Amino acid sequence: MPRQPPYAPGPRSRRPATPVFGLARVLSKRGICSRSQGEKLAREGRVRVDGKIIRDPEFPMAGHERIELDGAAAESAAPVYIAMNKPRGLVVSAADERGRDTVYSLLEGAKLPWIGPVGRLDKASEGLLLLSNDTVWAAGITEPATHVAKTYHVQVEGQPDEATVNAMLEGVVEAGETLRATAVSLLRQGERNAWLEVTLDEGRNRHIRRLLAALGFDVRRLLRTAIGDLVLGELAKGQWRHLSDAEVAALRRR
Repeated sequence: MPRQPPYAPGPRSRRPATPVFGLARVLSKRGICSRSQGEKLAREGRVRVDGKIIRDPEFPMAGHERIELDGAAAESAAPVYIAMNKPRGLVVSAADERGRDTVYSLLEGAKLPWIGPVGRLDKASEGLLLLSNDTVWAAGITEPATHVAKTYHVQVEGQPDEATVNAMLEGVVEAGETLRATAVSLLRQGERNAWLEVTLDEGRNRHIRRLLAALGFDVRRLLRTAIGDLVLGELAKGQWRHLSDAEVAALRRR
């Protein structure tokens, strides 16, 4: 009988490596502060990791370390998800270097943990704005690859016609970028201005304003009415509300 070859064990299975993130990102993922705020806090010497002051915002973290901020335990915050009807004239920022009013003035006295804007609306724009401390959820909505649709009602000077609508759908090149809309419809039209409903599945800086300007139309008002299936509805200007569990789940892409 031929001899059997000696038993050769297969390669040992290895446990997946624990992901390692920088300190500032861990602070953000725990919903304690934004990543940029975490960088600032670390550099100011206000963060301790396992009892030691860490000034490097990129200090590698496995995620299980004990973090203290200003001497107090920095526990993960409960997730918060908010929809706001942003008024025109407010800046979407926690602080503005020019001293302008921000959307956070609408949250004063609410006793909320840190929350950051999910995407942007410029100062002159209004309507539906999301804020959350769940940075993974937020990234799933804002990343271009997920193509979460945003719908806007836009008032323009002049009288756009079918050719304008087609051009918006086909796209125009402006400052080296191709700007286009996913869907466009004419809501109503007067002698001097008109209202369009415009849907985007990506959002470049001042996307709609630049797209329409390239076609010869100035935007007078821009109101975001929906993000995905979440609509602004009857939420009054300047007011906000917590999202339901079903609304949060419907927008989750990660």
